[in-house]
Amino acid sequence: MKGEQYLNKPGDFARVQQGKRWGGGLVVIKSCSNGLIQARYGFIVSKRVGKAVVRNRVKRRLREIVMRLNLKPGTDTVLSARPQAAQAEYGALKTDVLNRLAQAGLLARDDKNNCSVDD
Repeated sequence: MKGEQYLNKPGDFARVQQGKRWGGGLVVIKSCSNGLIQARYGFIVSKRVGKAVVRNRVKRRLREIVMRLNLKPGTDTVLSARPQAAQAEYGALKTDVLNRLAQAGLLARDDKNNCSVDD
């Protein structure tokens, strides 16, 4: 995953927070168009999820899941972890993220059917 694919400016996060929202059990996805030829994404894991070690583990898992997907170009997407994500297995987290992205129509191709939970 390249550095230019990350959302890292507070203004970018604020703009995405005004976009559409798709809630779920383990993650909440917010997205809006960015006018670029690539998809960018960011991650929010609050202190309610757990201490620093737990938050970083959840972020690493989310990064790995998104890195393996082909997101629709021209969108900025923020994945916010809910507190239940700290206790979730990797497979459950991946399934939830795939379901939310498919629900939002953010997958560039039919990744939901092509990715197995055991990757």
